[in-house]
Amino acid sequence: MTGTLANTDKIVERLKIEVAACTRLMNLEGIMDYSGHVSARVPGRELFVIQDLDMARGDVHPDNLLLADFDGNKVDGPDGLFPPAEVCIHSEILKARPDINSVAHVHPDTAILFTLADGPKLSPVRNHAARWGDGIPVHPDPAHINTPELGKALADTLGSHNAALIRAHGIVVAAENVPAVLIDTVHFVENAEAFFRAAQLGPVLPLTKQEMASFLERFRRPRHIRKLWDYYMGRGITAGAVPAEWAGVAEQALPTS
Repeated sequence: MTGTLANTDKIVERLKIEVAACTRLMNLEGIMDYSGHVSARVPGRELFVIQDLDMARGDVHPDNLLLADFDGNKVDGPDGLFPPAEVCIHSEILKARPDINSVAHVHPDTAILFTLADGPKLSPVRNHAARWGDGIPVHPDPAHINTPELGKALADTLGSHNAALIRAHGIVVAAENVPAVLIDTVHFVENAEAFFRAAQLGPVLPLTKQEMASFLERFRRPRHIRKLWDYYMGRGITAGAVPAEWAGVAEQALPTS
């Protein structure tokens, strides 16, 4: 085995642990239930890590994760396991967005409400939602995204944004790595819930462009991601949802500042 291949194998091993941990943590936190999935791009390859079609989200294990190509085809993984029906969400977004290395697709009830009513559109109201200050597009097709054509249409809706709603269906969140996609998904759900609750009090006051710029100017995103990844991993380990030995491996690629 060459040094390059050996290094790639180590990276894939880490990515599988990250995806498994992220999936279990989303399940533990009530963000992902019986469906939904997380992917991670393999650096320098047109491949990504993703779970199989049927495994319970709270039981996802690195040994049962798959490698798929940018056409959504399985290229490696245990016999009898296949990518989820909506694998093209991941393949098409990763294909269209070389700046993105991880994608999450989940179905949070409160966020979906913003696609169902002729009312206020979901906007940033909590400070960390400044991540979506350039807009949160709504994909108009509620169908399962189970073909490359449907995946490309969703990727087109997402465009250069970092999250999108899918009408009557769910959300997609795109980020630079798996820990970041976990934290962004948590913040996206928090922001939707805060907007919904604030609307019960009166007209909602979304963050202004100046407020978001002020927040982002002082925000240290890598440090924040590490802090919250450690927090949620700790919760997962305490709850028995994540093996303690995953923690060190999953943190290897996280920046320290």
